[in-house]
Amino acid sequence: MSLPPAAWLRILSLPKTSRLVPRTFPAATATSPALGAFLVPPHSRRSSSSNLSVQTRTRTPKRPAAPLRVQQRPTSALRGSPPTPAPFLRLDCRRHSHDQAAAAEMETVNTGERLEALRKLMVENKIDIYVVPSEDAHSSEYIAPCDGRREFISGFSGSAGCAVVSFDKAALATDGRYFNQAAKQLDNNWTLLKQGIQDVPTWQEWVATESANGKTVGVDPTLLASSTAKKLAGKIKKSGGVDLVALPANLVDQVWAAERPPHPAEPVVLLETRFAGKDTKSKLADLRKELDKKNAAGFVVSLLDEVAWLFNLRGNDIPYNPVFFSYAIVTPDEAILYVDKTKLSDACQAYLADNHVTIKPYDAIFSDAKQLGELAARDKTAAEAKKFLLSNQTSWALALALGGEEHTEEVRSPIGDAKAVKNETELEGMRQCHIRDGVALIKYFAWLEHQLTTGVQLDEVVAADKLEALRAVQEHYVGLSFPTISSTGANAAVIHYQPERGNCSVLDPNAIYLCDSGAQYLDGTTDTTRTAHFGTPTAAEIKAYTLVLKGNMALDMAIFPKGTTGFALDAFARQFLWQEGLDYRHGTGHGVGSYLNVHEGPIGIGTRKQYADVALGTGNVTSIEPGFYEDGSYGIRIENMAIVREVKTTHTFGDKPYLGFEHVTMVPFCRALIDTSLLTEREKKWLSDYNKDVVDKTKALLGDDELALAWLEKETQPF
Repeated sequence: MSLPPAAWLRILSLPKTSRLVPRTFPAATATSPALGAFLVPPHSRRSSSSNLSVQTRTRTPKRPAAPLRVQQRPTSALRGSPPTPAPFLRLDCRRHSHDQAAAAEMETVNTGERLEALRKLMVENKIDIYVVPSEDAHSSEYIAPCDGRREFISGFSGSAGCAVVSFDKAALATDGRYFNQAAKQLDNNWTLLKQGIQDVPTWQEWVATESANGKTVGVDPTLLASSTAKKLAGKIKKSGGVDLVALPANLVDQVWAAERPPHPAEPVVLLETRFAGKDTKSKLADLRKELDKKNAAGFVVSLLDEVAWLFNLRGNDIPYNPVFFSYAIVTPDEAILYVDKTKLSDACQAYLADNHVTIKPYDAIFSDAKQLGELAARDKTAAEAKKFLLSNQTSWALALALGGEEHTEEVRSPIGDAKAVKNETELEGMRQCHIRDGVALIKYFAWLEHQLTTGVQLDEVVAADKLEALRAVQEHYVGLSFPTISSTGANAAVIHYQPERGNCSVLDPNAIYLCDSGAQYLDGTTDTTRTAHFGTPTAAEIKAYTLVLKGNMALDMAIFPKGTTGFALDAFARQFLWQEGLDYRHGTGHGVGSYLNVHEGPIGIGTRKQYADVALGTGNVTSIEPGFYEDGSYGIRIENMAIVREVKTTHTFGDKPYLGFEHVTMVPFCRALIDTSLLTEREKKWLSDYNKDVVDKTKALLGDDELALAWLEKETQPF
């Protein structure tokens, strides 16, 4: 039963002991056999909630609410690390943000008081339901601490999800990567909506259902894409709700108040053309050709990595992502960069001037957009008007400022498309940075195996620190590309697990160890996952690992006609798991930036709709990362980076070129986890060839590191 806002205001004004608090009850539990009889004996299976689709938390909160804390540290903080050669100031979120996921004992935040304060503001703003997206004003997947509104209000720290709050309910929707994490972090105020599970509503559907009987839904319009807002408004009205309302102020920010972290103001630096491969003048000329093709008035750039790429600039406003808060407007005659000018070095300002780019304050974008919309409405008839192009990820607020649909057209970003096709300089940079990164990982796994097999105790964070130190001495190193996922045993089953200093597990040499890590280099971005075992793995672990490895190889060896999408290729990686009735709840591959975001659209490999819309093309760089996760026991993932390239085939049916992959990751696989009896001769040859490639490209760079050389020789013997 829902109460009207006035009634809720009266209830919220009562002392806590006088309130009647709406209660929710736990959903029925279920046992998940997961791997099935061939991998896990029936007597050893654990009860798991991983198959529950809608889950209501009833656990007693483990600690009171507390503000998010973010700490900066010097770039040379690691012992033995040289000063960072570029101004990418690393924020060590893994080690200090108390809301990061420590799977050994993920902490639950008591959100009761925060929700109470938010509901009072909802009454004041005359709305019944409030939507809290994960993204910032630029649709960023990874955000600055000051934009962590969904985490603040819900306690869930994963990178993907949406929170929705009504007067008597609160729901958190997230995808399969975070089911375990969310189930542990949400307190008893929240219902978990497991997205992608059959019969579970999307958060938009949940909002629409709750808005029935004349309720009004509110949102900060800077945080919701215009296309999403339009669809959501339609669903609300269809369900009998009043409308979706754009609120002028963010309500969560008002609850957060003085405890909210400050807006970042990190320096912006120039990325030299020897790394970028193309100057800004040329990139602007290419963009203007696209505007001419579409007869457009201009293009509004709102995604941070697109601004950084277009102007060959890099920043550090978002941890691990070398971007800076900015917008841009490009017309046939003008290019304007909206940014805090104090962030720009003299070299940046001179470069922008040479490329005929005007600099304006960051906040001026909305007033300029409004003027452009008013000018278009006043000076041109509808038949003559040229529209401004907007990315389909542009915020609702920016689209409204430009005059809405009458003066704008949403498209897949031409900058995003251009950025995803790496030029030859960027491709060679990707090859070279992965060789150097491979050297760091080879040294790391050799060291780690030696430590664990000689009785040294290490926890997950200490291990991650060592890996970071080994990367920091590599040429062109700038920082990590995401917090290292260093996970032992059951923690490896949490797909995006992040260890926390003082609240993580000691590495068990007799358990699976999964390490997903990457770095930012001036010449590229890396992301590599290896799963290892330093003792005697079980038959179940060996079989699961081999099935995942077979999927990785199958996709790497795939040849496909131009125009094939990542959606179509996804089954190559899953086929061997499917044959056993198994699967994994994440995508198989994502695009990667060139010294930019480690997750980059529009291409990818998986079952998301967007991956069916965009074909893979020559020059794309994507991950290939199948996995398998046995909740409460272990997890396996194997990830390589690969360049899409044209291949020679005997025939060219349909006069189409055929494409394949060139792997650039140079790190051996774990021999102890490979069952060679499950491999075909072709797969054995692929592994032998891969190992030879790794040795040829990394051995000389290992120098006199006898431990690493011995480990490399052991792990790369021919099959």
